[in-house]
Amino acid sequence: MTETKRRSGGRAARVAMRSAPLAEDVRPVRPGMSGGQYKPLSDADVARIHGAALDALEQIGLSQAPPSGVEIMTKAGAIQGDDGRLRFPRALVEDMLAKAARNITLHGREEKHDLHLSGTRVHFGTAGAAVHVVDVETNTYRDSTAQDLHDAAKITHALDNIHFFQRAMVARDVTDNLEMDLNTIYACCAGTTKHVGTSFSDPSHVAPGMEMLHRLAGGEAAWRARPFVSNSNCFVVPPMKFAEESCTAMESCIRAGMPVLLLSAGQAGATAPAPIALAIVQAVAECLAGVVYVNAMAPGHPAVFGTWPFVSDLRTGAMSGGSAEQALLTAGCSQMHKFYDLPGGAAAGISDSKLPDMQAGWEQGITNVLAGLSGLNMVYEAAGMHASLLGFCLESLVLGDDILGQVMRTVRGIDVTEENTSLDAMKAVCLGGPGHYLGSDQTLALMQTEYIYPKLGNRMSPKEWNEADRPILIDKAIARKNEILANAQIKFDPALDAAIRADYNIYFK
Repeated sequence: MTETKRRSGGRAARVAMRSAPLAEDVRPVRPGMSGGQYKPLSDADVARIHGAALDALEQIGLSQAPPSGVEIMTKAGAIQGDDGRLRFPRALVEDMLAKAARNITLHGREEKHDLHLSGTRVHFGTAGAAVHVVDVETNTYRDSTAQDLHDAAKITHALDNIHFFQRAMVARDVTDNLEMDLNTIYACCAGTTKHVGTSFSDPSHVAPGMEMLHRLAGGEAAWRARPFVSNSNCFVVPPMKFAEESCTAMESCIRAGMPVLLLSAGQAGATAPAPIALAIVQAVAECLAGVVYVNAMAPGHPAVFGTWPFVSDLRTGAMSGGSAEQALLTAGCSQMHKFYDLPGGAAAGISDSKLPDMQAGWEQGITNVLAGLSGLNMVYEAAGMHASLLGFCLESLVLGDDILGQVMRTVRGIDVTEENTSLDAMKAVCLGGPGHYLGSDQTLALMQTEYIYPKLGNRMSPKEWNEADRPILIDKAIARKNEILANAQIKFDPALDAAIRADYNIYFK
């Protein structure tokens, strides 16, 4: 047998072993693995940021709360000044933090997709509101549609390392705002049984949205038992102002039993302070106001502490979602979530590049690694997002699954056990053995459980790559996307799907 055949035979055996089915508890990476290894803030830093946030709430407060919100929060102990701003005594914030929900579960329509938000458990998913789709075959941008949103949900459903699907694009072909909100809910839920996040463009749209969700769940009681959609709510407009319509919508969602993401998305150097530490202070203060709001209304209602400060390129004022500063902001916010022991979410994985190229790779890799290693519970916008949130790319979503698999492997870390540090394998190889570990029992046993392998990433030698017709990564991503979409099905019973389409103007196939 030639050396080439021997190598190819060994490779085939290893690939066959790698493709054997694995039980969930022995997969090398899986949803909810614990991070927390990376901490950019010292304990003293965390305490200082916490103290500054409490000072900001007492001394500056927030303006423009809706009348209903003023009533809810002042009854709990907030103080409305002559300037109309609500200020929050420290004791009030501490009382509401004590009532806030911890260790919450964001449900999928299938229990296997439930997200358990506790400690430093990490989950990656999509988010954003891109208005364009990136066409990698023509290198152009076009308006996003309801069909694109549905396709993104179907692709997400097929990807192991993207754990939830929050609306990633605006359905710009749906011109009526109520129809757009309803199509957004259905496009997402019909594409995946993973947890879904959405938003409402008008508070009056919550009630018809809930009517649809009750039908999809099998009734209101079934919905309230396992709410599988959460409300992504920009309840503040930084700096330090409530967003009146969003707050009203949030109140309706809380009454309807829908989990909420308390989202503060200031931009450092623009709508948030330029110092990274002070940008975190403002985001924390705004989200603590949200904790007061939610728990004064419904103590213990499931809410994600959504500090999402973004970064500006201070030379131009443009957003820079793929920067090192963004990675630090997100990791620092994650530490604050842990300080409060609250389920938390923030943004990572955004690329400023317009296409899935080398720049996109380093930006998505760096920001997602720091988010994962920080132990962030919900990493939003982790895959697919380009042009600083303006463009979403389906092929990049597929490629992001490979990136996030590698990221989750770093989150898992190194298993140092008695078995893994035993010298038996070394003795067998070195003392009269073959002098290598390629075929050892230990190596073969760990192939699936210790190592993760890219689905699309190329590890061929240059010779093998040339013999294989020099495959290009983006071509493989296009093929994988097309394969998923060709085999994906609507995730509802055909009779229910037909009934929904009869009663609503659904824009996607």
